Amino acid sequence: MSEASSIPSADVEKRLSQELNIWLCTLRRDGSPHLTPVWFVYLSATFWVGCESRSVKARNVLADPRVSLALEGGNAPVVAEGAARVHRNGFPSPVVEAFARKYDGWDIGRQVGPAERALLEIPVRRWLLAGTAR
Repeated sequence: MSEASSIPSADVEKRLSQELNIWLCTLRRDGSPHLTPVWFVYLSATFWVGCESRSVKARNVLADPRVSLALEGGNAPVVAEGAARVHRNGFPSPVVEAFARKYDGWDIGRQVGPAERALLEIPVRRWLLAGTAR
């Protein structure tokens, strides 16, 4: 896969559908990175990540939408970049259904704390590594 390609190989697509965690890096207001493991789904060249609307990652994305994502494990690295957008309501049905399938019925829209749920939409702008180390 070329660096600018937006279509990952079949092997990478399989990993994206099966692996439960991905590392999300957002940028704090001072430019320093904030790195966290998150649950995700990948649909149509777009990552979707659930969070609370007042979480550090949601606040960071609102201030600076540039993010990076990386699958766990360094033997076949998968790293992408994109610009995130925060959704606070009206989550797309295909995304809600994909989370429920991947995480045993988990409802991405169900509020679990005092803050409302949010969904980060991250279209892939560029694949930095797609299953092979350079």
